[in-house]
Amino acid sequence: MSHSLPDLSRALIEAATRAGADSADVLARQGTSVSIDVRCGTLEQAERSEGFEIGLRVLIGKRQACVSGSDARGEGLAMMAERAVAMAREAPEDPWIGLAEPDQLSARRDAEGLEMYDPAGEPSPEAMKEAAIRTEAAALSQAGISQVSTASAAYGESEVYLAASNGFEGGYRRSSHSLACVAIAGTGAAMERDHDSDFRIFASDMRSPEEIGERAALRALERQGASAPKTGSYPVLFDERISGSLIGHLLSAANGMAVARGSSFLRNSLGQQVLPAHLNLTEDPLRPRATSSRPFDAEGLATAPRDIIRDGVLTGWTVDLATARKLGVDPTANAARGLTSPPSPSNWNIELTPGTATRDELIAQMGTGLLVTSMIGSTINPDTGDYSRGASGFWIENGQIARAVNECTIAGNLRDMLARILPANDARPWASMRVPSLLVEGMTLAGS
Repeated sequence: MSHSLPDLSRALIEAATRAGADSADVLARQGTSVSIDVRCGTLEQAERSEGFEIGLRVLIGKRQACVSGSDARGEGLAMMAERAVAMAREAPEDPWIGLAEPDQLSARRDAEGLEMYDPAGEPSPEAMKEAAIRTEAAALSQAGISQVSTASAAYGESEVYLAASNGFEGGYRRSSHSLACVAIAGTGAAMERDHDSDFRIFASDMRSPEEIGERAALRALERQGASAPKTGSYPVLFDERISGSLIGHLLSAANGMAVARGSSFLRNSLGQQVLPAHLNLTEDPLRPRATSSRPFDAEGLATAPRDIIRDGVLTGWTVDLATARKLGVDPTANAARGLTSPPSPSNWNIELTPGTATRDELIAQMGTGLLVTSMIGSTINPDTGDYSRGASGFWIENGQIARAVNECTIAGNLRDMLARILPANDARPWASMRVPSLLVEGMTLAGS
């Protein structure tokens, strides 16, 4: 059953005001998700869900509380409001909280022009099943693939609406299509697995099932015979599939909440060089057909492109309103929130300046070192930036891939690593995080 999110949001704010809230905001969401899994050419599992949820945040003075529910009846909304107000009265005070001022609110209240929703709508279960079967068949057609553990197709669409007692109201719709395959090569103790997938807003942008299945299979086949690499200090090339994790650590350190807590290795680095001087790190929440785009943030502020790092220099923190007030900086319209939590800073679409070399050219430049294609676990010290992660990938000898490797640990310090990264030019243009393969010289490898 579809609900009128604007009407329900307004009704819940009114209920919160009647219950005694000084101010309030509401995040309402409804949507549909469908997933299809196949095995051995036949349907293994099909799931479909439809749901409606609404979250309320109330503020009484400098106290706040959040509640959520799925009861759209008037009496259900009234109970939510009363519960939230009762909780807020018992909450500790936070001097930094508060809704946006009217002159801070976004004039844009929808996602027109951002192409966040595929008008083609939900694909049929038969079409999704066929796509998954074709993906599995493409993987199994490669000699040496013993089985496919996952071949799945999924679709989701959602409608989101934000309203607040300061007068803001706005909403938008999203859609997503995905296709994934995990292939296994070999048998017994010699089995190796790898994967490929695609995730897009528009079905017409999806790569073919055959390409996804074949690439998953070839990646698994390349991993056969993996062994531990030599221990020592070597250059490490982070493949484009996982290079975004390095930039993710940088973004976490530039998050205003971490800075305000004093738990960021960049806490004293504002205005300092943290990347090589020729690199920029930008955020663009208004990029069309990108999965993290949004016309306004979770506090109703207008989103806009901004530099996080310009010419290698950290230009500012990522903040929501409360964090901005605490740090004494301007808000950056980066508030995100769940149905049961207050706003907190988050990043949208990220892009790192690409290099001029291909990944193969960086491999040739490495000489001897490690190409990392997957990582497990992590020991990251957010205060110091000390970094240690389990890794697997390929050993490079004389500038060429020599063999598959696993069971090794790579270690270094994020501040030092980020200061000397060398990017390739292979970032996926459609990805929300456009980060190419990244070469880091002189990391410590613990292997055999």
